[in-house]
Amino acid sequence: MTMRILGDSSEEEMVACFLLGELTSARFGAGTRRALAGAGRSEHLLTEADLTDPAANRARRSVLAATRGYGENRDVFEDFPGRVRWVRAVLTPGELARVRYIEYSYWNELSGGSRLPGDAADRIRAGVRVFDVPNDRFLAAERAVRQGERFRPLILAGPKPEALVCLEGHLRLTGYALAGFPVEVECLVGTDPALDRWAQ
Repeated sequence: MTMRILGDSSEEEMVACFLLGELTSARFGAGTRRALAGAGRSEHLLTEADLTDPAANRARRSVLAATRGYGENRDVFEDFPGRVRWVRAVLTPGELARVRYIEYSYWNELSGGSRLPGDAADRIRAGVRVFDVPNDRFLAAERAVRQGERFRPLILAGPKPEALVCLEGHLRLTGYALAGFPVEVECLVGTDPALDRWAQ
């Protein structure tokens, strides 16, 4: 994979982008808002993130720890190393098609065990519903892709650029797959050899 790197990113940017994605998620938004309230912070911490403010960066990290286990070796971030190189990059359609879903029962089942979004797209088109969860949100994401809507960057991670897993943005990734991966996509990409176990 020869993804086109736009520039360096950072742990702080990844955390801010991850939480903004969760905030706008129908599934995870309420939990993110509760964690913000518990920390005495408003949504502005995420919607107007100042990555140069150390206190704000610490607050966002604590919110992600509370909601998703970041830095605590649990939930989404189990076996996730502490030192990861983050970059902003553009992935071609072919590169994006090789990104796998995170190891999780829902995504495993939706993709028929392969964890590839293209396989999930085939199953969605065939009418497969996992755990009786409707596929409407995926079809809405597909329509948005076909209409040219620009999504927030996906967050991907892995031991090397050739072996990436979706950390945040599974819905958007599935929308791209349903639309046939028609465009290049900007992503935040984290790599570290220690991610090999996490990305299995």
